[in-house]
Amino acid sequence: MFIDYYELLEISPRANSETIERIFRYFAMRYHPDNRDTGNESRFSEIVEAHNTLKDPVKRAQYDVQYKDHLSLRRELTEEASDAKGLERDVVVQAKLRSLLYVKRRQDVNNPGIGDEELERLSGCPREHLEFHLWYLKAKGWIARIENGMFAITVDGIDRANSEHPREAAVTRLLEHTH
Repeated sequence: MFIDYYELLEISPRANSETIERIFRYFAMRYHPDNRDTGNESRFSEIVEAHNTLKDPVKRAQYDVQYKDHLSLRRELTEEASDAKGLERDVVVQAKLRSLLYVKRRQDVNNPGIGDEELERLSGCPREHLEFHLWYLKAKGWIARIENGMFAITVDGIDRANSEHPREAAVTRLLEHTH
């Protein structure tokens, strides 16, 4: 897991070596395990690690490459999280997967499964994106892997699909005629 040493030391990524040393000494005294009031061994170890990396020009240059990659990933995450259309697309893909598995179960209750590759092809969703949706639907209990390794809709998944589609007027009229 990436640790942001600049954030840990509360300094700018542009901080010079004198600033790094000054801040390190401050935090080292504050978190040293011998300090009865504010000592914290794990925090002290993190600060020593950050200092040892940032004080060495070669290690710092290597770290800065990772740091820039980390910032880029954070930026991508933030952009995607603020895109409401992404969430809407997810809902559509999940509904499509439930629908495919629903129809397959209805067509052949004894052989209700669809394999990973076929789900990818039928849903139009690439495998790397499909994994999230399959994880979510499985965690909700709406789909499951069956004995042969394929995915199938569960009873809860059928109930969910039915609850999302209100009864048609024809069904209501049919029920009225039976009374």
